[in-house]
Parts: sequence; structure tokens; C-alpha cells
Amino acid sequence: MPDRSARGTLRVYLGAAPGVGKTVAMLQEGQRRADRGTDVVVAVVEDHGRSFTRDQLAGLEVIPRRVQTYRGVELTDLDTAAVLARRPEVALVDELAHHNAPGTPNAWRWQDVQQLLDAGISVVTTINVQHLESLNDVVAGITGVTQQETVPDAVVRAAEQIELVDMTPQALRRRMAHGHIYPPERVDTALANYFREGNLTALRELALLWVADRVEEGLASYRAQHGIKNTWAARERIVVALTGGREGAQLLRRGARIAGRVAGRDLMAVHVVRADGSLAMGAASGSDGAELERQRQLVTSLGGSFHTVVGDDIPAAVLAFAQAVNSTQIVVGMSRHSALTRIVRPSTSLAIVRDSGDIDVHVVTHQAAGGRSTGRIWGWLSRPGRSGWWAWPASVLVPAALTLAQLPLRGSLNLSTELLVFLLGVLATSLIGGVLPALVSALTAGMAANFFFTPPVGSVTIAQPANVFAIAVFVVVAVTVASIVDRSRRRAAEAAKRQAQAQFLAAVATRSAAADDPLAEVLQQAREAFGMRLVQLRRPATGNRPAVTLAQQPPDPADPQSPAPPQHPDEPGCAVIPAGAPGADPAELVLIGRPLAADDRELAEVVASQAMVALQRQSLAAEAGSAERLRQTDAVRTAVLAAVSHDLRTPLATIKASVSSLLDPALPISPGDRQELLTSTDQAADQLDALLANLLDLSRLQTGVLAPVREPAAVDEIVHRGLLGLTTSGVELCIPDDLPLADTDAGLMERVVANIVANALRHNGSNAPVRVLAGVTSGLPGTENGTATRLQIRVVDHGAGVAEADRPAMFRPFQRLGDAPAGAGVGLGLAVARGLAEAVDATIEVEDTPGGGLTMVITLPPAQGRS
Repeated sequence: MPDRSARGTLRVYLGAAPGVGKTVAMLQEGQRRADRGTDVVVAVVEDHGRSFTRDQLAGLEVIPRRVQTYRGVELTDLDTAAVLARRPEVALVDELAHHNAPGTPNAWRWQDVQQLLDAGISVVTTINVQHLESLNDVVAGITGVTQQETVPDAVVRAAEQIELVDMTPQALRRRMAHGHIYPPERVDTALANYFREGNLTALRELALLWVADRVEEGLASYRAQHGIKNTWAARERIVVALTGGREGAQLLRRGARIAGRVAGRDLMAVHVVRADGSLAMGAASGSDGAELERQRQLVTSLGGSFHTVVGDDIPAAVLAFAQAVNSTQIVVGMSRHSALTRIVRPSTSLAIVRDSGDIDVHVVTHQAAGGRSTGRIWGWLSRPGRSGWWAWPASVLVPAALTLAQLPLRGSLNLSTELLVFLLGVLATSLIGGVLPALVSALTAGMAANFFFTPPVGSVTIAQPANVFAIAVFVVVAVTVASIVDRSRRRAAEAAKRQAQAQFLAAVATRSAAADDPLAEVLQQAREAFGMRLVQLRRPATGNRPAVTLAQQPPDPADPQSPAPPQHPDEPGCAVIPAGAPGADPAELVLIGRPLAADDRELAEVVASQAMVALQRQSLAAEAGSAERLRQTDAVRTAVLAAVSHDLRTPLATIKASVSSLLDPALPISPGDRQELLTSTDQAADQLDALLANLLDLSRLQTGVLAPVREPAAVDEIVHRGLLGLTTSGVELCIPDDLPLADTDAGLMERVVANIVANALRHNGSNAPVRVLAGVTSGLPGTENGTATRLQIRVVDHGAGVAEADRPAMFRPFQRLGDAPAGAGVGLGLAVARGLAEAVDATIEVEDTPGGGLTMVITLPPAQGRS
């Protein structure tokens, strides 16, 4: 028996468009599992009237649907409770993105699926690519239709299996033409709009790329689980190594051209900051944060991403980054060093080529390649940590070499000149190793000058006291100057370190400021920069309060099996950095993956502070949003109270007076008067009901709880139903019977039509009737070739009209523009109408009526294209 205590598995059939065969593939999978003895039920299937789809149900148990009446219409949906009570091993659930009918326990079908999975029931389901939340805007830009039914990408990505149901656009259009997808009356419209070959090709590419990303995640997980470090060239990723020099723009464009030759490619730029703050990868001394920022903007405009990592070994850092992202190609600039410099210091590009392994390396020449090397050798030698053990041999070998160089000139140079030459050697030693090696070098040079250049030559004795004084002064001056040079070197190194840190922190601040989630961006930067697998911001345990994770950067895709967060900062492979901010509780930045170098710790502390600032920024933004919502709520509440105290009292007073008169036995009331009082009561009650309905709709719009249910609906039915509660004696209708169906919520659109027509009747002020017309329009701005069709309802009145400058105010709540007498309404009709229209992607525009008056134009999306 299967283990029902475990969570069920999810299998998703993904298609590019309706009709590719997702439902059939799901049912055939159900048949295969049933043949193997698995307990399979059909929870819900949408056959859309296709007989071939219905035939696939043969032999499968079908759970009856849940029936619910909404606005007089019976709606059927997945009966989640019945499936849970039946408890099958596998449930087949069609159309994952479906919006359930109002009143069901879950608003969306994908929430029903999550409930089944939590109960241990495995689910096989279907979805089209246009219903993925992340692609909603992209699909709308391609097809011109905004999908209202979407599923969060995380729900689909969490599926154990995702299978693409593919079909060429030409084959899909043939299926459509043969009537296998839509009824015959909808075929021509569908082929001319949503099912155009260009649309289907673009949707197919979106589906292929989305599935490819999911496959890439599975490949990264497999490589991490099996410890595979070498590159698998399943997908092209081009890494461009940037130094901060001006050649970076050229390298990025070359990388973009390489990436542009292949589909499904990624372009990544990486800049390495040394832990000691020195310029990375031989960058020009004039490079600065402004140049790097320009390059960051350039790589973003080219469709790539910019990354900063910290490392002392530049080639190793670049290669480690490339291997972590499974890169296939690296673009690096040719070394700036001359041939002489490369003898002392091997070039970074050569080291990357030597150790790249399976990764292809493109070495790009540029104007600064192989240029001047003045100061570069000494600049490299003077970096902290570059002296190493050989600074001490140099303190002896440099004076010896200078002695050999001056021996042929002995006798032609005086002692002061010879000592100045030795002073140059002492300064060079101080640049290499600091004060102590320079002291040894000065003493060695003094002894060499005494033995080889002061009489008697070849003896340690000095015949002339002046020479003794000169050599002694030389040693003192050499050590003094060496200490000054060493101090300047250290300060320059410290300044370079601060500059590098400032560049890194500027990059972090820039990216976090532009990010929707600044805290996640800071943690992402920290993980990349320090080469960690997981980064957390957490509040440490204190007393009886356990540690709380405030935010966490998801693990590196190449290593999804990250270890659990450490409980103690001394654990190997992790670092815990205190993080604090004024007025905030103490926190700590936890970096897991490798021991943090001592030189990196100071930078990590600054990043921890940035994370706390980002956390406070998020908190303040949330508080500001809450305060703004409260302000809007208070404004609406104040306006509502004003309306209740003034405008709503008129119909209440009418009702009260009429009912009191009818109930008073002392008043002689004729049948005619009785009828008049009853009519007044009825009209006042209708007025009160309309006002309260508008107030309720406004509150629903303000609080965001309005959930439209969009279905194909006939325009003529919408208009006729909308006019049911109005006096239509002054309304003239001109609506063709053969209009296409609209994609809308019929109930909400009826309210829109009712409010606008009521407003037109109130302000018509003419013997001419209010005209309501409907039709199809094309050539709307922003549509492909200007040929996309939309449905329009036009409400034409012949009143005084509204000045163009005052038209925006017409749609604000509680605005009457001074054109209505007291008691004629609270100014909510148009505000509610626009809010309801926007909820179903309709628009309301205002035009002048020829001859005077106002025309309100309601534009609705057509129903074709919805699955």
C-alpha cells in the first residue's frame, strides 16, 4: 500500500497554446497508470466539446463535480472534498490556472491541487504557458490579450515532473481549421487573431525556454549531488572578466556578439575585487567605480548580469565563478603588461587559459594591450603580501648587485655618488619588504661601501674620519627614508583597499536600490562575492528566545543541498558576522560555504550593515504602505459619513414620511394618494438601494477584495440586464445581434452600464433620448499592425457636457462638479463604474457628443484567445 502520510507528487503537462493535446496526454497517462494497477480518478476534465477527448475517459472513474448557483447560473467545479474523501492514489486535474466560482473554499484550482498534494494524493495536471505568472506581461505583449487566470511559477517549478506537449504552429492551425479545437463559428476569428502563426511561434519559444530553464535546474542539482565540477556544455554561458579598465566595454560587446550566435545563452560579467583592495586583473591605475558602473549598465542593457566576487588569486576566482555557473566560454582581455613585465609577473589571461580545462577562453586584444609597464612591476611588488620570503634575500642581493655594477667605475666616482646609488637599492628594498629588510639592506650597503670603495680598499678599517661620518649618515638617512616610503606604501595600499571596498559596496548599493527586494539582493551579492553557498540574516538566540531567520538567500543552484545553518560561529565552513543598526534588534549575517579570510571579514561586516539597512528599508516601506492604506481608508470613511449624513437622509426621510402617513389612522387618504405615497416610497427605496450598492462596491474596490469571474458574455445581454432597474423611457438602443462575445465578468459590466446610463439620464437635459450603441472597432494603438479588434459600448447624451479639464475629476469618488442639485447623488456612479471596468481590463473614455453633450465609451476585450 502506498504511504499516504507523505506529500503527493505533481506531474505537469505544459503546452504553448490551447489545443496542443495536454488534456489528452494527461488522460493517456492516467490510463497507463490505471493499467499498472494504480488507483486513478478523474477529478476534473474540460473536454470543450471535443469527442476525441471524451473518448479518453473510457474506463476511468470520474468524480462528480461540485455544483453551485451564482447569480442564477449553475457553475460546476472541482469537488476537492469529494476527492479527499475518495482518497485515490492519483487524481487527474485539468486546467491548473482555473479560477473557481465565488463561494468555493479555494479561489484558485492550483490551491485545490496543493490541498490534494498535502493529503498525500499525487496529481497530474495541465497548464498553458500563457498562464504562468512570470510570463503574463510577455504574453500580453505578444497576443494583445491579458490573461486573468495565472499560476505562481513556484507552484509549477515545484513539480517533480514537467513534460512539454509540443506541436508546430502549422499543425495547430490545421487542427483549428478542421474544427478539432473550437466550434466552427469561432474558427475564422481565432485563426485571424490569437492563433496567428507568429503568435503561436512566439508562445512555443516561451514554452521551450521555460522548460529548458527547469531542465537546467535539474542538471545543476544532479551535478551538485554527484560532485561533478567539470563543465557540461549543455547550455552556452559566456562569462566576461572585467578589470575596471576602459577595455571592458569592448569585451562586453564581444561577449554579447558571441552569445548572440546561440539560442538559450546567458551573458555574465564578473569583476574580482582583491581582499587587500588592490586593482584586480591588472586594471589600469586610472580605473574607478564610475567606469565599473558604466560597464554594469552596459551589460544590463545587453541582457546580461553583473557579478562581483572577492579573491586574492584573480585567475582562480574567475575560473571558480565560471565553473560555479557551468560556463562554457570566458572572454578576457589581453594582458596590459609588456614582455619584460610578464617575465616577473605571469599575465592573468595566460593563467586563465592555462587552468581553464574544458572552458573555452577568448583572449581579446585592445588598445591598452601590451602597453607601458612603467610602475607596474614596482606597483605589483609593493602590494601587501607580495614580498613573502624573498624580501630578505633581496636585502642582501640588491646591495651586492649594485656593488658589482659600480666596481668598474671605482676611482672615477666619489663616495657620495656611490652611496646615493646604494640609497636607491635601499628604497627598492623598502618597497618590496618594508622597514626591516630596508634596514638590513642599508647595513649591507654601508659595509660594502666601506670594504670596496673607501681607502684602504679591501679592508674593514676606514682611514679618513670623514668617510666614517658619511657612511654613518648614509645608514641613518637610508633607514629614515625607507620608513617614510614604507609608511607611504602602506597608506597607498590602505587607500586602494578602501577604494576597492567602496567600489564593491557601491555596486551592492546600486543593485539593491534598483531591486524590488533589496534585502534579497544584498544577500545575493554577499553569496557571490565571498563564494558562499548560503547566506542568512538572522536574529540570534537570547535567553528563552530561539534564533529567528529574518531573511535567507536561496542556495546556489549548483549546490541545492546546502547544509543547515550553523549554531556556533566556530563551526568549520561558515562565518557569523554581527550586524546591527540604530534602533534595531541585534542580528547576524551567517555565511555558509567556506572559511572567511581575515581580510574579508571587515568587508563582510559592512555588507552585514547594508543588509540591516535593507531590512529596515523594507520595514519602513511596509509601514508606509500600511499608513497610506489607512489614510485612503480614512478618507473614504470620512466621505461615506458625509454622504450618509446628507445625501442618504433624503430617501430615508421620504420613506419615513410616506410610511408614517400610511400608518396614521387619523389621516383620510384616498386611493390615489395612497398609490402616490407607495410610489414615492418605492422610488426612494430604489434610490437608497442604488446608493448603498455603490458605496459597497467602492469599499470593495478600495480594499482590493473584488475578484471578477471572467467568462464569454454577449454584449446585448449585458446592456439589457444593466438597464433593468432604470427608467428606460428615455433610452434608445442600437445593438447588433451578431457581435462577438466579450471576455468579461457579466455581472460587473452590467453595473458599469447601469451607472453610466443612469448618469447620462440624470444630466441629459434634452428632449433627445440617451442612445446606447455597440459595435466592433479595430486599429487600436499598441496592437500589432493596428488591426486587433475590441468591442465598444457608447452611451451618448445631449446634456451640457463637461469641460475637458474637468473630465478626470468625474471619476473621483464623491465628485459632482457642481452640476447636480443637493440630494441628486453622492458622486459615486462614475467612480465605481471605472473601478469595476478596470477590474476586467475594460476602459472608459470620454468624448464630446456632436451638437453638444457627452459620450462615454466602454471598450471591452473580445473573448477569443482564452483557453
